[in-house]
Amino acid sequence: MSVNMTKGQQISLNKADGSALTSVRMGLGWQAAPRKGFLAKLTGGGEIDLDASAVLFAAGQTVDVVFFQHLVSDDGSVRHTGDNLTGGAGAGGDDEAILVDLARVPAQVDQIVFTVNSFTGQTFAEVQNAFCRLVDENTGTELARYTLTGGGKHTAQIMAKVHRTGGNWQMKAIGEPAAGRTFKDLLPSITPHL
Repeated sequence: MSVNMTKGQQISLNKADGSALTSVRMGLGWQAAPRKGFLAKLTGGGEIDLDASAVLFAAGQTVDVVFFQHLVSDDGSVRHTGDNLTGGAGAGGDDEAILVDLARVPAQVDQIVFTVNSFTGQTFAEVQNAFCRLVDENTGTELARYTLTGGGKHTAQIMAKVHRTGGNWQMKAIGEPAAGRTFKDLLPSITPHL
């Protein structure tokens, strides 16, 4: 059963039987919002290039990043499935996904923060049906979903993080608007959430 998460909500990543999840997928989906006016008829529907990234932290320091130009973490525990330049899944499947083998994440990595940014610089006012979801990769079961609402003039969002608490992993929905075209631009906005 999936949990529709709200900003700041936290859930445990243990299965119903108490055992820990071993592999999760953070999926991202979105659609370009319909354009209005005369120019929209001439140019047709828009395309928006959102990029999902996973920033790995150890004691508050960045130790690795997985994104469209670095698809696999140095230790192999986190893997991006590839860049989607247009979106389109919206409320359906994932446009981009990042797979995390929780059992293989190095012990010093205590947080993985998931971000999304508009590489082409369009704002979230031009995006609709955007979501971030966590899926048990072994069963395909959706565990949690965080829906981006409200559009806005920002070009990025700090979506969520998974973090270790007492040896177990938990997920926290962050949902913080930010500005930037790449994960590097977002690092100052991520810091308060560590």
